Amino acid sequence: MLKLFRRILVTGATLCLSLPAFAQSWPQRPVSIVVPQAAGNSPDVLCRLIAEKLSRALGQQFVVENRPGAANLIGTQSVARAAADGYTFLFATSASLVTNPYTFKKLPYDPVKDFTPVAMVGRSNHVLLVNPEVKAKTLPELIALEKAAPGTLSMAVDGPRNLSGLIAQSINKQAGTGFVLIPYNTTTNAIQDSMMGRTQVTIQSASVAESFITAGTLRAIAVAGSKRIESLPDVPAISETLKSVDLQGWFMVMAPVGTPSDIIDKLSAGIARALEAPDVRERAPVLGFDVRVGDAVTPAGAKLFFEAQLASSGKIIQDLGIEPE
Repeated sequence: MLKLFRRILVTGATLCLSLPAFAQSWPQRPVSIVVPQAAGNSPDVLCRLIAEKLSRALGQQFVVENRPGAANLIGTQSVARAAADGYTFLFATSASLVTNPYTFKKLPYDPVKDFTPVAMVGRSNHVLLVNPEVKAKTLPELIALEKAAPGTLSMAVDGPRNLSGLIAQSINKQAGTGFVLIPYNTTTNAIQDSMMGRTQVTIQSASVAESFITAGTLRAIAVAGSKRIESLPDVPAISETLKSVDLQGWFMVMAPVGTPSDIIDKLSAGIARALEAPDVRERAPVLGFDVRVGDAVTPAGAKLFFEAQLASSGKIIQDLGIEPE
């Protein structure tokens, strides 16, 4: 009887120690955060800001891995198939989570079943830019210019089914214009051609566009979304001219489904502290990011935001008449 009592005590003590120790001891080695886009793009810039803070706070290196390609599919799929052990996370784009499900007939991952939300990190508004030689200085003037010579103005986008392509199609539908969409595989080539005048208009994330606007090589005439942004306060929102063009990029850290909840909570808390850091709050608007995400920085809040965005994106894509391929 005494031996049985001791065994129960030992077993109970072991369980009590093992449960909190699992969270307290994580991370014990470097943690990978996969960005499904190329280095230098807006998700990569923001992710590296956050990863630096996490590395210092949690005592292990948070390594950013860029796995671009196939409309975010390659990097996103790699995390969906990763071990749910707390050492691989996805720095998900809105495209990978709420656009791809409606534009691809078959995805190699399920954004709902394969991932668990950790924290919403920020938003990145897109900016409508024109070559300086284009006479239009406002969105209404650009619309009038296109209507005066239909089909003569081309717009560099990241693809008809990606975010900038969806924004462009929304403009065409709402304004009754016929901007010719030219898809580009890389942001660099799209911007270069717009600066050279091969395309007259482009839509890029504010974080990427900022330096070109400052240099005067591209002119900003409108911000995608329902309101102006802090980094470009004098640039009107598209919604000041058109309705139903409230599309924006956003980023969320996701974990492979099955990742222990205590690890998710610990990482979410670390991200929340990183977003409150004075230098992050100072740099984010300059880069074109809004990191004031409120309750969406928690796992529960992130889940609610994700579910709402998944539903609204489906409606927007359906309204545009885009069929999955």
